[in-house]
Amino acid sequence: MSKLQGKVAVITGGSSGMALATAKLFVEQGAYVFVTGRDQARLNAAVAEIGSNVTGVQGDGASLADLDRLYATVKKEKGRIDVLYASAGRGEFGKLGEITEKHFDDIMNLNVRGTVFTVQKALPLMVDGGSIVMTGSMASIKGFANFGVYGASKAAIRSLARAWVLDLKERNIRVNVLSPGPIDTPLLDPLGEQAKTYFKSMIPRGTLGRPDEIASAALFLASSDSSFVNGIELFVDGGTAQI
Repeated sequence: MSKLQGKVAVITGGSSGMALATAKLFVEQGAYVFVTGRDQARLNAAVAEIGSNVTGVQGDGASLADLDRLYATVKKEKGRIDVLYASAGRGEFGKLGEITEKHFDDIMNLNVRGTVFTVQKALPLMVDGGSIVMTGSMASIKGFANFGVYGASKAAIRSLARAWVLDLKERNIRVNVLSPGPIDTPLLDPLGEQAKTYFKSMIPRGTLGRPDEIASAALFLASSDSSFVNGIELFVDGGTAQI
């Protein structure tokens, strides 16, 4: 039987990469999925790729007005949320001594502020017993040069999950963090082949992770397979940050 049969899922930042792969898998497993993305053309392409049982809602995860519009659409079309995957985020390099206000604000506004309000604004629609998954990163526990603000933003996500498990215990809503390692998505392309080679050297198996491997982990956390899993940070990093 499909693991998400009849469920309603919301995936933010779902127009490419890991989140798109997750949206496709959720639909394959019986869910109806709402996906968001900032770029309308890329969002349209993602919806076409997913193919069915999907609604695309253009919006920026850092915009509270856009989040309100997202959840108004969900309420109108389906009336509830069983699974929320708060995946929208960004990362960029910023060396200590050269960090600008814009660099700090852009990362924290989307990765932390955006995640907080993505979850909070979803709560009136979340069913009791639902599942919330948030995207973290192995950078929350492993230091990378010039990547401190991003790592701090993902460490904040981990901290929020611990508190929210308690805040939501009366509703039996589970909250978990899925933390990827280096994944072969278009986001790595601007860093060049040298960076990809470096990342591969850190991974015990010697190859980058695939978006579908993240999707499978997200499906586990979203479904009843993980009914006794709550408050964890699940590293899907090939062992990179564990050695």
